[in-house]
Amino acid sequence: MGKDGKYWIEKLGLERHPEGGYFRQTYRADIEIAQQALPARFPGARRACTAIYFLLEAGDFSALHRLRSDEVWHFYAGSPLMVHVIEPAGEYSRIWVGSDADKGEAFQCVVRAGCWFGSELLDGGSWLELMRAYPEHRPLIQRLTRK
Repeated sequence: MGKDGKYWIEKLGLERHPEGGYFRQTYRADIEIAQQALPARFPGARRACTAIYFLLEAGDFSALHRLRSDEVWHFYAGSPLMVHVIEPAGEYSRIWVGSDADKGEAFQCVVRAGCWFGSELLDGGSWLELMRAYPEHRPLIQRLTRK
């Protein structure tokens, strides 16, 4: 029998993520990029690179949010994950992250900076401002936001 989410949460020392799921930072570059060398969207200095483990259990989701930097997702084990992406101009796409290439899943994907994104396992309160900006995605926004 495979290992469940609780096993990995304990084994990897994961903590609750504010957007949903569990995570632990596994790498933080020693190199720091000064704010003056970064685009205006960054309020301060940033590390050149970071990495995390992220785990989402059945029935949970990662709420829609956006980041100032691109984010690379890697798949290691478990059920496939759907990452929903809304581009700044309103274009919607979804990315399957998993291990079954025949079903269109990929071992990794990139979510570009500035995009709204959230994720959910498909097995098994809303942000009014976001719904006003992208009314065509209202059902998704309602499903992937927390009160």
